[in-house]
Amino acid sequence: MADSHEAGELMTDRKQLVDYIASGCKPPENWRIGTEHEKFAYVRDGLAPIEYEGPSGIRALLDGLTQFGWEPVLEKGNPIALSKDDGSTISLEPAGQLELSGAPVENIHQTCGEVTEHLRQAKAVAADLGIVFLGLGYRPEAHDGNIPWMPKGRYKIMREYMPKKGTLGLDMMQNTCTVQVNLDFDSEQTMIEMFRIGLALQPIATALWANSPFYHGKPSEYLSFRSHIWTDTDPDRSGILPFVFEDGFGFERYVDYILDVPMYFVYRDGNYIDVSGKDFKDFMAGKLEGFEGQYPTLKDWEDHMTTAFPEVRLKKFLEMRGADGGPWAKICALPAFWTGLLYDDEARAAAYHMISDWTHEEHVHLRDSVPRTALHTPFRNQTVRDLALEALNISHGGLCRRSRLDGMGLDETHFLRTLFQTAESGLTPAEELLAAYEGRWNNSICPVFQEYAY
Repeated sequence: MADSHEAGELMTDRKQLVDYIASGCKPPENWRIGTEHEKFAYVRDGLAPIEYEGPSGIRALLDGLTQFGWEPVLEKGNPIALSKDDGSTISLEPAGQLELSGAPVENIHQTCGEVTEHLRQAKAVAADLGIVFLGLGYRPEAHDGNIPWMPKGRYKIMREYMPKKGTLGLDMMQNTCTVQVNLDFDSEQTMIEMFRIGLALQPIATALWANSPFYHGKPSEYLSFRSHIWTDTDPDRSGILPFVFEDGFGFERYVDYILDVPMYFVYRDGNYIDVSGKDFKDFMAGKLEGFEGQYPTLKDWEDHMTTAFPEVRLKKFLEMRGADGGPWAKICALPAFWTGLLYDDEARAAAYHMISDWTHEEHVHLRDSVPRTALHTPFRNQTVRDLALEALNISHGGLCRRSRLDGMGLDETHFLRTLFQTAESGLTPAEELLAAYEGRWNNSICPVFQEYAY
């Protein structure tokens, strides 16, 4: 379906918002895969989180990456992101975590090749600047809370608002990294199936990618502390979204949810204007305090949609958001896992059948328990490990039937190998980290920066 909206169109009617999301529908032959991943950056000498300015700062890193054809994106004269014509971007999370948002591509070979090339470029520039990258879900080192903030107006508003809702919002902003995949749909019904599968199985992804067992330099009680953080960040804009599983769910119901999410900001003339806690519906009625008589544009709606943080997020595509950041192989495995489950009709039907009779209480149980016990979490008469193996087998079948081959004649199933190893062994990356900490690292967190650096 073509998108007929213009960025300057005033959004005054709920139907416009619904139509905008629906305009993302596209035939399966045009479906694409977009992979995003974040990583921590540290100064090699001393392993301090990097500042924005300085010879080993994020600004210098972004400047260095322009040699590879990236164009800087400026905010008040500061480079805060990089972009390319293919739709890919490099951006900054609140405390300098570096994120690659990949271009929409046709297969996993391409998205994994893109990740590999990005890491090659980033490491080449970082080596000259004395910067190292770490792929975990949560910042592992002990620190005094004096983590740098990046000069982005959006983050200043969020930083001031987060402590008003939940207790771990600032922790989420400064100390977490994730990997996610963005996927298309061809109709509202397909979106509904994908959304329900994605939400139900997101705890299984959290378990398979669990890679954040440390808190301030010591083992925590969680295998995915990153995932735990989201249980107490901001209940207005995160969580399970039980309405997705109710009769009548579709584009309109999701729009109603987003309209109920309190606003953060309005972006005008290069400035983020704080309207945190205000109602987007008032904006649409021309009654937003400070903007009386003004109405939101499509860009305002797009911005507002990004301020909700559920485990699966709907825009003109679906985002799978439940996994810890991790090593190269796990980054490539994430789009493979979800593509195999959702981009093949037979696999999607099998996955939907798998979760079709799960109750709300069971969804809550998985969401609350998996951050602590991952694959060992009990579910009915089995464990999450059993669910993971079932989901992996469905995904494997889906990737087989897709039959997208690389230059060597390999299909996409080999990207699942690391996940099968995790599920079959029952040992998550987090448990491997804990074994190293208690064994060869002699209860020290320092070796993680060597052994788990990109």
